[in-house]
Amino acid sequence: MDGVEIEDRLLWPEQVAEMLGLPTGTLANWRYQGRGPAFVKIGRHVRYRRSDVAEWIEERVVLAGGQ
Repeated sequence: MDGVEIEDRLLWPEQVAEMLGLPTGTLANWRYQGRGPAFVKIGRHVRYRRSDVAEWIEERVVLAGGQ
């Protein structure tokens, strides 16, 4: 696949919701509110890059002691 790494393939909202342990409706609400992982619109379809989801998760890591 030109320009798209295998590790960065697009994920469906259902896959991301399962990864995060959230309902798909929460992801939809976050998209509407401008929150949550970055997403891609392909026509009317929403997809997430695996790398964007991983980065979003890493930004939320809290170390013991709140640091």
